[in-house]
Amino acid sequence: MKRVTTSLIVPLCLLSLAACGGKTSHHLARGAPEGAIGVNGYLWRATLDTLAFMPLLSADPYGGVVITDWYVNPEKPGERFKATVYILDSRLRADGLNVSVFKQVSDGAGGWAPAPTADQTSTDIENAILTRARQLRLSNLKG
Repeated sequence: MKRVTTSLIVPLCLLSLAACGGKTSHHLARGAPEGAIGVNGYLWRATLDTLAFMPLLSADPYGGVVITDWYVNPEKPGERFKATVYILDSRLRADGLNVSVFKQVSDGAGGWAPAPTADQTSTDIENAILTRARQLRLSNLKG
């Protein structure tokens, strides 16, 4: 049993250490200068603007991931939503964005249970982010 445990723990520790690698991350490999974000700046800013009404749990501008915490609409306290946005490209492109929305409903006993979201919800948020990104780009081009 001890040998099995050791044979599992050592590789996991090595993988953890490898994940802590230096400055040779995939962002710098794409040619982005050190200190610059690793994804399209307009999509990044638009994502933060669009989801500003939700509490922010995590935002990684180098990996292009924004994760919100649970948001409860005061008009519907029996349900809550959470979103994860992946910015997949350094260019401003519609296919460079992926949004996942999660929903939970109150079980009436103080807990929450997963519930399906409307199919259109993720698409609506993607479209709102893309629209805002285009607005930001146009305002930057105009001066």
